[in-house]
Amino acid sequence: MNILLTGGTGYIGSHVAVVLSEMSHRVVLYDNLSNSVRTVADRIGEIVGKSCEFVRGDIRDTDFLQKALREYEIDAVVHLAGLKAVGESVDKPIEYYSNNVQGTISLLEAMKAEDVKRLVFSSSATVYGQPQYLPIDESHPTSATNPYGRSKLHIEEMLGDLAISDPDWHVACLRYFNPVGAHETALLGENPSGKPNNLVPFIAQVASGTRAVLSVFGDDYDTSDGTGLRDYIHVMDLAEGHALALQFLVDNAGWHAINLGTGQAYSVLEMIKSFEHVSGRKIAFEVMPRRSGDVAACYADAEKARNLLGWTATRTLENMCSSTWHFQQTVDKYTAQCPKQPECDKARR
Repeated sequence: MNILLTGGTGYIGSHVAVVLSEMSHRVVLYDNLSNSVRTVADRIGEIVGKSCEFVRGDIRDTDFLQKALREYEIDAVVHLAGLKAVGESVDKPIEYYSNNVQGTISLLEAMKAEDVKRLVFSSSATVYGQPQYLPIDESHPTSATNPYGRSKLHIEEMLGDLAISDPDWHVACLRYFNPVGAHETALLGENPSGKPNNLVPFIAQVASGTRAVLSVFGDDYDTSDGTGLRDYIHVMDLAEGHALALQFLVDNAGWHAINLGTGQAYSVLEMIKSFEHVSGRKIAFEVMPRRSGDVAACYADAEKARNLLGWTATRTLENMCSSTWHFQQTVDKYTAQCPKQPECDKARR
């Protein structure tokens, strides 16, 4: 298939591109480079042994999207482009609704105009809000608690309405839990600009000495060690889930919500200990008060993914931490060798 990958040079998108390319799909990366760089496409090409076509564009540009769909004779779209920081979404809700919701409407208009009606959407476990029971399956009530989560939920609801209105649409909404890790080559991984919003990249930066101390928000939850429990999934397992979802949509119309998680929860302290083990470094941390909106535990029931897609997560916590550490060391080495660190660091990402 010819596949348009929106957000294709981002953290998750780049790993999805590798998996799809290795399955002999023709992948077209579509990205505005707001949180990535053009050289990611070159690194994807280095891994898979062939070049990936790249189109720089914004998903809110309907006409340009339509042109790309037509020019590359696109058969399906994997839609990952979007803003994704929960805290930032609270401060900048208009930007999140504009980019995420308006951008998706623009994409759907372009797809409809070009009669491309197969879509895998990058959703999130944040659409479940406060867990009412665990593990969380796809029947769990949805109720997002922040603008980021609401933008994902709004999009899911739009896609559901679209599939009802037109039976030719084939749509899978993949509800991620907590993607971590990096490609085994260390050519691709999560290297956030500025302060990391997620736990594992922050741990990696403390281990490397880039940051002095990790803040642990709350040690008085009703869990084994008092810290929050989360379902972490290796980004390559996640990427493989996208490929299987595309395959599933070939013969299955309608709207489908599917969890991608391991079903295994790890605490913040367990993540710190695992990273200390693989890195050989001590992770300095300090306990801070709980953050508003955080929950004690959140992890997936991924049985539906196994039944519909034939997918299960296979990589271990050690795989997640060791690949992250390998990538962090590569980033640090590259940055240290650069005479102009900010510009060089941006180029490496």
